[in-house]
Amino acid sequence: MHGNTGSARDYREYTEYREYREYREYRDYLGVILSRERQRVEHFQRAEDILLTLLENVHARDPRFLVDYARNLEAFEFAVGASEDAVTLEVPLRIDGDTLRVLACRSRDSPGGRPAEMNTCCLEVCSPGTDLEDWTGGVDVMEHGGGARCLLPGKILQHLKELLVSAIVCCQRLFLLQPGDISAENLREDAMELSLLIRGSWKTIRFDIVPVVRRQQEPLQLQRLHRDRGFPEGSLRRATEEAHFVPASPHCWRSSTHLPILKLLRGVDTLQGPRLDSLRLLDQLRDQDWGGHGGRGALTFNHLKMVLLWSTELFPSPEDWQDLEGSVYRLLVILLRCLATQHLPHFLNPEENLFQGDAPDLASLYHKVESFAWDPQRFLCFHFGLHGFSGSCQADTETQALLQLPTEDGSCWDTAYFDILLSQVYRIQDSARRSAASQLLSRIRQEIPQQS
Repeated sequence: MHGNTGSARDYREYTEYREYREYREYRDYLGVILSRERQRVEHFQRAEDILLTLLENVHARDPRFLVDYARNLEAFEFAVGASEDAVTLEVPLRIDGDTLRVLACRSRDSPGGRPAEMNTCCLEVCSPGTDLEDWTGGVDVMEHGGGARCLLPGKILQHLKELLVSAIVCCQRLFLLQPGDISAENLREDAMELSLLIRGSWKTIRFDIVPVVRRQQEPLQLQRLHRDRGFPEGSLRRATEEAHFVPASPHCWRSSTHLPILKLLRGVDTLQGPRLDSLRLLDQLRDQDWGGHGGRGALTFNHLKMVLLWSTELFPSPEDWQDLEGSVYRLLVILLRCLATQHLPHFLNPEENLFQGDAPDLASLYHKVESFAWDPQRFLCFHFGLHGFSGSCQADTETQALLQLPTEDGSCWDTAYFDILLSQVYRIQDSARRSAASQLLSRIRQEIPQQS
């Protein structure tokens, strides 16, 4: 009896030590990430100052292009991300977007009569106005066809490009820019954004500059969201009350969710718990171990942002965000599900699959993420330029089968389903959630035969 008691105590002490060690490894790994964040913010702000100087010169040459000084969301995103991804910067047009009519693009609006891309539109000028006359007078950005006069994004882009090049030359002559501060070598004729490389300190940041037309709209009413489930009250309304249209082709525009997503992410940052820290940690792993340096099929920071937003909605209880490790696993189960089914729905447009076209490489990404989920300590270190661990730890057969269940009825995209996956690592305290997960698991086992 005494020996048994000692063994139980030894096991408990070992378990407590292991949990403490895992906690320390997560916190130490995060600590290194956070130590770099202030430097990244300063790096961004210096590059931003150079870009604003350039855009002020553009505005002085053509007041129809406005300078938006509220760049806090872009700086916030750049600081949180691990890699030096391009920063999207929208340049507002001085135009009353509410006077424009949004029309679906037709094949004849696309070059060569090709079918128009999904979610593209034309912006028709319905009534004359001073700001619209400014556009028609200085630059021919209107198209007359079928009785409709539409803003042409291709011509606006071309004019903005010419202004940027002239502004660079002017600022250099006035010594407002130092040699090497800015490079326009990536300005391509056929691109739907204008890319500039700007030196923030000892590194350069790529800014993708896009003209944007803003107009008020009714805030999105998503059926699955009930009064901002999981988010600060009113955050969805505030994030989506303004529509942003950016170039999709020389003739068509598309609705951009870039800033609305960043606004929601900023709202998540105000909630209690290490939600944003879990994003930081997984994005560092993406950059370090999961092949996050670009290329077809690569996992991106935008993918992980979407996973965090879904996690916030699917796990609205403070119970789910009490510690860093548990928060990371909330994101992991959703990410693994999306990789296994090769389907990551856009948070604001769920019918859009963000993994569309990337399927050939998602299987290898799945195994990398799964390896971390089952043996995180092996990855919680910095390689400083060396390749990360390349081995694989696999989930059991039932877990793999659960991850790959069909999604037609939507039952595998809710809290109960993900609680089933989490139950292998964590015990959910909420009795109602445990009951819902148990009922769903029973139904799944009845409908789908057990795999041997």
